[in-house]
Amino acid sequence: MTDTPDNSAKSGKNSLTYKDAGVDIDAGNALVEAIKPLAAATKRPGSDSGADGGLGGFGGLFDLKAAGFTDPVLVAANDGVGTKVKIAIDTGIHDTVGIDLVAMSVNDLVVQGAEPLLFLDYYATGKLDVETGTAIIKGIAEGCKQAGCALIGGETAEMPGLYQGDDYDLAGFCLGAAERGTLLPLHDDIGDGDVLLGLQSSGVHSNGFSLVRKVVTTSGLNWQSDAPFAPGVTLGQALLAPTKIYVKSTLAGIRAGHIKGMAHITGGGLTENLPRVLADGMTAQIDLSAMPLPPVFRWLAQEAGLDDTEMLRTFNCGIGMIVIVAPDKADEAKALLEAEGETVLTIGKLAAGDGPQVAYTGTLQGGAGA
Repeated sequence: MTDTPDNSAKSGKNSLTYKDAGVDIDAGNALVEAIKPLAAATKRPGSDSGADGGLGGFGGLFDLKAAGFTDPVLVAANDGVGTKVKIAIDTGIHDTVGIDLVAMSVNDLVVQGAEPLLFLDYYATGKLDVETGTAIIKGIAEGCKQAGCALIGGETAEMPGLYQGDDYDLAGFCLGAAERGTLLPLHDDIGDGDVLLGLQSSGVHSNGFSLVRKVVTTSGLNWQSDAPFAPGVTLGQALLAPTKIYVKSTLAGIRAGHIKGMAHITGGGLTENLPRVLADGMTAQIDLSAMPLPPVFRWLAQEAGLDDTEMLRTFNCGIGMIVIVAPDKADEAKALLEAEGETVLTIGKLAAGDGPQVAYTGTLQGGAGA
């Protein structure tokens, strides 16, 4: 018998493990087991091919034919939650930012006429906490169910030294599809007189939170303070209201033939996002008086002294999605979207101009003015 060399004894050093370096493989395995039923609850046609090994395998599979597509064009999107994650970390409320993560990608897909099909997440942290990780993935699974897409896999990365304390970050990746020839916007059909319908947001959504956090700091409040704009909840709870997912309602409008184009109002606000779906020579004329400013935005505007210009290029100001419809379809489209659970406002129309651009009339109600 040959003795195994004891190199640690010769070197005078103690043996080190990966766990000693800050990476707990057992915790990672425990998280995978905890989230398997959450992922399984998001299955949809196409996601259960019978050939994959489920969560924990090297990759996830999706069958486009089983999902009902004949000649699909794939559409992909990825995004994060931004510094809203820091509020979740500071408050210990982790079960909503996963919904935000899904929403930011699936809302970007649906504006192109695509149905979200599958989602993958990336969760990076300095020290993996199974309870926190499970809460985050629970939110991601809920977002996937709201969007009708399957959570088919992801990655958890424990990186001590790169992330400090309880810090973590999230990224999401979504793949969708549309039948060839049905992608939006329909530039050849979008024109003078088309109506702009605004779908109400659920709050700040997931953009502008570096400014939001700065406003909270300068106000002298903290996350446990009563929210000045939402009686009965803390400021942290109110600001963590998850991003609204518009997929099912707008897909219904698309399939009914009502929608010519859509804009997801994210970073850059209405001012920067709406022109992204307009053709050259087109101006979106928006009547700000038709957009009642929700209390959270009134508070932000007043607390920070933000004028309308800054508000409109930073926040969604109560409108999370804008839908473009023909004038003779506007009432029918509005009724359909409302039947799908949306609060719909007629906020303006398109006209020939120097665009693509947005032109405003009126002022934001309750803001600091233009």
